[in-house]
Amino acid sequence: MKHITFYLDFISPYAYLAFEQLPEALMGHSTSVTYKPVLFGALLKHHGQLGPAEIAGKREWTYRQVLWLAHQHGLTLQLPASHPFNPLALLRLALACGAPEQPNRYVCETVFRHVWQGGLEAADPVRLQVLTQQLKPAHLPDSDEVKARLKANTAEAIAQGVFGVPTFEVDGKLFWGFDALPMLQAYLAGDAWFEGAWYAAAAIAPGVRRT
Repeated sequence: MKHITFYLDFISPYAYLAFEQLPEALMGHSTSVTYKPVLFGALLKHHGQLGPAEIAGKREWTYRQVLWLAHQHGLTLQLPASHPFNPLALLRLALACGAPEQPNRYVCETVFRHVWQGGLEAADPVRLQVLTQQLKPAHLPDSDEVKARLKANTAEAIAQGVFGVPTFEVDGKLFWGFDALPMLQAYLAGDAWFEGAWYAAAAIAPGVRRT
């Protein structure tokens, strides 16, 4: 059995799409999955990047593309009333439901759909209160334990080389993005391509560096 660690942040529409599509992608393979919420903004800061929704032009394209991808795959997706938003409360709520373990699929599904179905404000305090009552977390979302777990998850992701969400880690290999699901599927199926090309790609030297 292969174990997959799914690094996610509820702010990402691509993470939502990947989450919804993952069961189909894993069909026929013996796997277990751990869902690890991380702070996407901290990954961006570490790598000196902006998020897609922070870049003019790319922002609009991102929203159009995720709507198209949802349509193409038969998935439900409505953009929240405003985006990006501060996802900290949602990340901590999910972790509070799973503490001391990571949140299960039901918790992540509930939070993802809170954001990406209905077209409402994801961070609205009233909606967050209703969501909290629905999930009944075992710990206080603002507790030091929960905050530390989110920081630890994010630090672990950075140490693994994660630079974005969604990222799937299996056998030390990282698969980034919704469109990486077929690649992950092929790896789980034992595709021989991964014995050579995977490592050859890492050996390419940079020809120029921008400062």
